[in-house]
Amino acid sequence: MESSMVVPVVDVQNDNFKDLWPAMVVAIKSSSFVALDTELSGLGNRKSLLAESIEDRYKAICHAARSRSVLSLGIACYKKQDCKPADTYLVQVYNLTLLCSEEYIIEPQSVQFLVQHGFDFNKQYAHGIPYCKGNNKGGSDDRGVHIRALFTELLRARKPLVLHNGLIDMAFLYQSFYAHLPERLATFTADLSEMFPAGIYDTKYVTEFELRLTASYLEYAYKKCKLDNTRSVTSGGTGPHVHVEFCQYVSHMSTYVDYRVCPAVGSSEGRTDICQRFSAFGWCPSGTQCPLSHDTDLIVLQDEKGMGDKRKKRKRHREKKRGGGMAADSSSIFDGAPENKVPHMEVDQEESADDQQRTEPCQDSEPLTDRDRNTQQSEGEDMRTDSEGNGMCEDNSTKTTTTTQNDTITSSNTNDGGERTEKCVGCPSETDDQKKKADAGTHRAGFDAFMTGYIFAYSCTLIKKDREGGAAEQKKEEERAWLPTCLNKVYLSGKAAPLNVVKSTFSKSSKAHVQKMEMVWGGRM
Repeated sequence: MESSMVVPVVDVQNDNFKDLWPAMVVAIKSSSFVALDTELSGLGNRKSLLAESIEDRYKAICHAARSRSVLSLGIACYKKQDCKPADTYLVQVYNLTLLCSEEYIIEPQSVQFLVQHGFDFNKQYAHGIPYCKGNNKGGSDDRGVHIRALFTELLRARKPLVLHNGLIDMAFLYQSFYAHLPERLATFTADLSEMFPAGIYDTKYVTEFELRLTASYLEYAYKKCKLDNTRSVTSGGTGPHVHVEFCQYVSHMSTYVDYRVCPAVGSSEGRTDICQRFSAFGWCPSGTQCPLSHDTDLIVLQDEKGMGDKRKKRKRHREKKRGGGMAADSSSIFDGAPENKVPHMEVDQEESADDQQRTEPCQDSEPLTDRDRNTQQSEGEDMRTDSEGNGMCEDNSTKTTTTTQNDTITSSNTNDGGERTEKCVGCPSETDDQKKKADAGTHRAGFDAFMTGYIFAYSCTLIKKDREGGAAEQKKEEERAWLPTCLNKVYLSGKAAPLNVVKSTFSKSSKAHVQKMEMVWGGRM
């Protein structure tokens, strides 16, 4: 039986950023790898973001990154403990609330989605850490206590970077904290390959092409990996497993910490009321109003129960592909977009009006609405639009102009509840289904970064065990590269092949990047 786990997430904002700076820098520099996640003010039009041409997709993502902003940044630092049992990690998780100091677009559906999931815009505007996008604007990115300097420290640490479906995240990180995005995709990937020499790993690609899970959206992949890991531990520890431990926060430092409870997985017996849309894609157009279950634990258990019957997987595959008249590049939007970013995509008004004429009731319930309570498309159509759409176009976006306005960690470790039980305080009621669906909490980016890192750590352990028995030199190479088959491969929605983050012989690094690298590696002020 799986035990609960409590994940401490340190809430970082403008008034405690300076106090927490030393701990964050040490956590990054001493880590084995760093997982990141972002919350955004919007993404723009979904058709462009999932265009057939990857170059066209990149241009749309660039437009979104230049015109929108990062509202919060999640950082999870995983440090492998050599003096502990194999594959034990000390994990430190931070959630940084940010405030762009320049004009940016914030989309109504993004606001609705974030508020519904616990994001506090009052706190963001009052206490967000200010930053400017693009190239340097008079300051220096390697001096002072600010978010761009923290990103510079991440680059200098030369740690593997882990993301989930990370192309959009990487573009926003580059534009927000590094430099203006280059115009060509090949230049962008060339820059990234030099910025992160230890490699970039995408857990969406890992779960799709290495673990081959039934579903690969973030919460599902995390719950599945955590459940399998716990079973391995409770069976006597003979199978591949990881241990995660957390720092113990003391004094007034503890007031910055939000403890995220991960309840134990219950039994699936007698429970069949699963929302098939949410089960397949981690997203439902009806949101908290859906009469069916969005319990990811239950979804994982029922998937396992029906593992011998491959019809379910084939049905899911058909659902991803169907929807008469759908373009190939739009067929897998549900599966392709990160769960916390899908509602930020916009739908053309003409297309939305067209689609809404085909709207049908959902499972004998009210007409389809997404988490933002916007009317959605019919069964065939919603598989590609529920995850991004709500009938909003850029004209309905709001341009926002903003103006900017301690303690160290004791490394006394507490154990994770997945393998070493930690006291579970304030566990959410399992009967409060709507609360569970809303998954409210101000630390979404931070906890998503933790889940991303956990999937990666477990995958490394599982795949390493599966390949034991190879040559010693090959083992050393694999340990050095973590997951060699997934190195610098970023998942692309609707594509059979990933985006390779490499510097081509036909591409050059951008001028802004070359100048930044001189500062980062040369220590130039």
